[in-house]
Amino acid sequence: MMLEPMNRRLIPAEARVATARAADGWPLRRFEWPGGGRGTILFQTGRADVFEKYLESFAHWHAQGWSVAAFDWRGQGGSGRLCADAQVGHCDDFAPWLTDLAEQWCDWVTAMPGPHVIVGHSMGGYLALRSLLDDAIQPRAAVLVAPMLGLASPVGAWLGGRVAHLMRRRGDPARAAWKSERPGFAARQRLLTGDAQRYADEAWWYEHDPTLRLGPPSWAWLDEAFAATARLRQDPALAKLDVPVLLLVAEGDRLVDARAARRVAARLRRATLVRFGDGAAHELLRERDAVRDRALDAIDSFLAEHAA
Repeated sequence: MMLEPMNRRLIPAEARVATARAADGWPLRRFEWPGGGRGTILFQTGRADVFEKYLESFAHWHAQGWSVAAFDWRGQGGSGRLCADAQVGHCDDFAPWLTDLAEQWCDWVTAMPGPHVIVGHSMGGYLALRSLLDDAIQPRAAVLVAPMLGLASPVGAWLGGRVAHLMRRRGDPARAAWKSERPGFAARQRLLTGDAQRYADEAWWYEHDPTLRLGPPSWAWLDEAFAATARLRQDPALAKLDVPVLLLVAEGDRLVDARAARRVAARLRRATLVRFGDGAAHELLRERDAVRDRALDAIDSFLAEHAA
């Protein structure tokens, strides 16, 4: 289902957006859209994302009978921030996000109809797969969209990780790793999507509610991202995972490392890998119709086979 811009910028009337408390009291903004009983998709966004950006995909799945749920990671979107500077995407380590995902998963499995599947974009893809390997969540199937299983670095992963590690320790680890990101800036759009209208939706949401906006990551986040993805790529549990996993990978992705995702897919027992070439950037579900439709078709076919 393709939505017009006006509807991509509107929370569905039947959906619920509310703030819930994690076990440690941290406020997490949640989205729930009850469906027709086919099952529940828990969708998790990437770094600095908000679930509003994916309402068009949610509508596609909802029209097929899926209930859709999501929450903003702590530290971004409408969830409580982790840094004194609310514009910096900071974390000391990824453990609280993994705990939040496990808690929210347990809550939704209890409250919402099965089968239950998880779809994770970018950082959400890493956290979903890490949670699977740790047996913290037990979905019928998992979809990783442009997953952050390695970071794209102009100097390579090893040197990029070393630089991030040193910079974290040379000053305030919560300081921004680079200058503020600017939605609407043409260079940033090219990193994310070739569809100018869908890209403009993000800026609309941030203008509508500036508190949702998040800027660049901290040096601590960058250090953790290099280190955590490296550990995952070496984890022997990859070869033992018995959950069907679909990986959608953009070969020209300049934010995450497509080669790392392919290597992880090769180690998984039940992996399906779909590769996207020219014309596909990082946000495959917000790309131009030809790319986005292919991505949704791949997800639909995979879930029809593994989560009927």
